[in-house]
Amino acid sequence: MLGLDPIVIALRIPALLIAITFHEFAHARMAYYFGDTTAHRQGRMNLNPLSHLDPIGTIMILLVGFGWAKPVPINPYNFNQYRKGLRWVSFAGPLVNFILGFLSLLFFSVLISRGITDGLFLQFVMVLTQLNILLGIFNLIPIPPLDGSKILMSLLPDAYLGHYRTIEQYAPLILLLLIITRALGVIIFPLFNLVLTLFSTIIGFIPGL
Repeated sequence: MLGLDPIVIALRIPALLIAITFHEFAHARMAYYFGDTTAHRQGRMNLNPLSHLDPIGTIMILLVGFGWAKPVPINPYNFNQYRKGLRWVSFAGPLVNFILGFLSLLFFSVLISRGITDGLFLQFVMVLTQLNILLGIFNLIPIPPLDGSKILMSLLPDAYLGHYRTIEQYAPLILLLLIITRALGVIIFPLFNLVLTLFSTIIGFIPGL
């Protein structure tokens, strides 16, 4: 599991840049697909890490392993299919993180199978795996402004949308309390272990690994 070891924190920096860059690019690209060009027009549909860093979210990822990036600007009212667009644009970021996490773990397994069992690069690949899985899970939590809240909104009947939107003003406080009380970790880390086990099981079926 990710810890506070100085080497691990240093390895998180390039892993973080990869994870959040692809996460936000996926949001922007999916929004563009559904007809919203806002991120594209504002220069956010790119793979430049500096475009996507959020100071507080970055510090959180470096210290505790999960956090957030600077959200790409999206106007869901531009989507050619509002609910479907909102759902897939929101899910695109976490989905890319899970794909990157799986591919990183697969690469890690290949390295191990080739006799590479030590070294900073191997450690970096595992940090990249862990960080992507944690980022994917964290962003699926249905608390505004996380991606999971928008996915939930796209699924709720219209009658409940107003009630759900009323809690948005309290969402930052709720999220802060979950972090301070470490309740967020109680939710995230068991799911992390579940996803990691699932990925490892799938990879275990690949001959030679």
